[in-house]
Amino acid sequence: MSVLKSLESKIAGVVEGTFSRVFRSEVRPVEIARKLAREMEEHQSVSLSRVYVPNEYRVFLSPRDRERFITYEDALAGELGAYLLEHAHRERFALLSAPVIQFETDDRLGLGQFGIATRVVDADELPAAPAREEFGREAPREEFGQTMVFGSAEPVEEPRRAQEPRRSRRASLLHNGHRIVVGSQGATIGRSRECELVVDDANVSRKHAELSPRGGAWVLTDLGSTNGTRLNGGRIERPEPLEPGDRIEVGASVITFDLD
Repeated sequence: MSVLKSLESKIAGVVEGTFSRVFRSEVRPVEIARKLAREMEEHQSVSLSRVYVPNEYRVFLSPRDRERFITYEDALAGELGAYLLEHAHRERFALLSAPVIQFETDDRLGLGQFGIATRVVDADELPAAPAREEFGREAPREEFGQTMVFGSAEPVEEPRRAQEPRRSRRASLLHNGHRIVVGSQGATIGRSRECELVVDDANVSRKHAELSPRGGAWVLTDLGSTNGTRLNGGRIERPEPLEPGDRIEVGASVITFDLD
């Protein structure tokens, strides 16, 4: 079982069987986990001997989304923090403390959207943090960086100090002779009918891989699939940038990426 699938199972237990009902059309906790891990990777601070990553994360939610799971907020924050700690260990990142997740409401976000802001903060400033001896001590303290906004709702003004991202070129995917235009928020690939590109292949996971815009470019991310995702013949282990003509392989299927 992949780390993300294991996390989803734990969260399902936290909300006592109501997981699929509560999060069917709003923000999904596993999607928050994926984006938290991405933000951890994007905000590295390199010292002489270590690569530090943020240990404090603020997740901004629309009022309706937060209301949906505020009863489970503490347990959810704990599971997400444990996932980030495992991710940091796996990637050999250094932390000043175990990751702490805080939820906040932002009225400017629409249903299904959420924002994430990160910073490196001294362990003494975090509640219930593990002993400092378990973590590094050389990283500089920071203010919260820009807030990244994710989700499929209509665009709104970004919360806090978020900046307008550069516009990405329109992407498309060619599969079995059919071309699919990728929306501005990206697309998922998999067997599930909820995916933008549905691949009828028993070797493909329900939600197998994801294309998403980043800094004016497009990146490919494996979503913890059973059989992995390959790009131009090589299996990907982390988000990889895409170029026109790149071949994405999921199961026995080949998908070609292109830009207009």
